[in-house]
Amino acid sequence: MTVIGLGLMGRALASAFLRAGHPTTVWNRTPAKAGPLLAEGARPAATVGEALRASPLTIICVTDYQAVYELFGATDIELDGRTLINLTSGDSAQARDAARWAERRGARYLDGAVMAVPPAIGTAEAVILHSGPQSDFEAHKPTLDALGTVTYLGADHGLASLYDVAGLAMMWSVLNGWLQGTALLGTAGVDAVTFAPFARQLAVVVAEWLPGYAEQVDKGSFPAEVSALETDVRAMDHLIEESEAVGVNAELPKLFKAMAGRSMASGHGGEQYPVLIEEFRTPRD
Repeated sequence: MTVIGLGLMGRALASAFLRAGHPTTVWNRTPAKAGPLLAEGARPAATVGEALRASPLTIICVTDYQAVYELFGATDIELDGRTLINLTSGDSAQARDAARWAERRGARYLDGAVMAVPPAIGTAEAVILHSGPQSDFEAHKPTLDALGTVTYLGADHGLASLYDVAGLAMMWSVLNGWLQGTALLGTAGVDAVTFAPFARQLAVVVAEWLPGYAEQVDKGSFPAEVSALETDVRAMDHLIEESEAVGVNAELPKLFKAMAGRSMASGHGGEQYPVLIEEFRTPRD
């Protein structure tokens, strides 16, 4: 197989393939970055075209989608019959456009997203998402398994990118909530290390609510089985007041309350928290 793009992530991907025993050709705009991989047994390619011809399967991990077009747009680069798996970060529209671009040139194309940091590649903790034709994914899954936990999402090429940003929304929300709590407790001399185990336990408890809340969202029905939104808003007031009283930034809890307040004004105060999905579905300036 071939790996094009040898930044930190690209090098981790190529190294994982090599450790799994897959003959791997590598190319990068700056050839020196291939040095450590050559020591592991990788084969260097002098040009993008040479790298593509070396293998039926090519993994792409470069700066952005424009870089993909610049690298593969030359008229002497033959894509017909090749399978491209693009793990470059971007949005769902870019993924769909890239799929059409590749298919017009006769290539098979999967788009993907790496939900891991480079050191995790090659372990079960590395989740690699793929979207596009299932037959192409299944054909190469035994090879892709070298990267970690590979997951197929569906035929829509944009799904991997959408899952990626949805995961980022979760990640930053959890981290920002933890930082808010850490700042609050810090005013009483409680350090972050002391708070972290409690915060982790609470995050696990909240995560257990998700399946039930997901059913409410999909049904569009939000009975207050645990608490009503109006009760949650009173707790938000406590969080805002405490933050302001101890001199901690209250922007985040004020955002929570602003969204909940709009939902209550629309008559949803007696329903359960997931009713806020409508606030997230409504774009605002």
